[in-house]
Amino acid sequence: MNQADFVSLVMPFKDKVFRLAKRLLVSREEAEDATQEILLKLWNNSKKIGEYKNVEAFSMTMTKNFCLDRLKSKQASNLKIVHSNYTDDHTSLQKQVEAKDSVDWVSKIMEALPEQQKIIVQLRDIEAYDFSEIAEMLDMNETAVRVNLSRARKTIREKLTNTHQYGIK
Repeated sequence: MNQADFVSLVMPFKDKVFRLAKRLLVSREEAEDATQEILLKLWNNSKKIGEYKNVEAFSMTMTKNFCLDRLKSKQASNLKIVHSNYTDDHTSLQKQVEAKDSVDWVSKIMEALPEQQKIIVQLRDIEAYDFSEIAEMLDMNETAVRVNLSRARKTIREKLTNTHQYGIK
């Protein structure tokens, strides 16, 4: 595979690789390093890359595995999940503060989710992958993906609702 073929095949989803890495590793620098490592691994295996049915799914699986390995390593013991992609410049300051507070709460709630649920929420709700693609990436069946997503959303919804009720039930 020549460089032009590789670029046309891999570059359309490199931002998704970065966003997944950022979701898992938090640090922009760590996510950039992870993205570079994944792209380098893809380039080094570019002769085999044509064998895969879905190169994007393969890349996302590589990203997930690489990031989880980094999180397990000693040098990454201080990393956590955050989400800072939400911005809305056309709202009042109060609404912006409330929205940021809600995003912060969702991030805190997501930290408590099992690792698999975090990844599924990221892939489905942020990256907008189909259930079949997520199932392939995570080596699960679609039903298990749907169940995990449902449980994660329910947990997030319940904890966020409890937070916004300020303890009043």
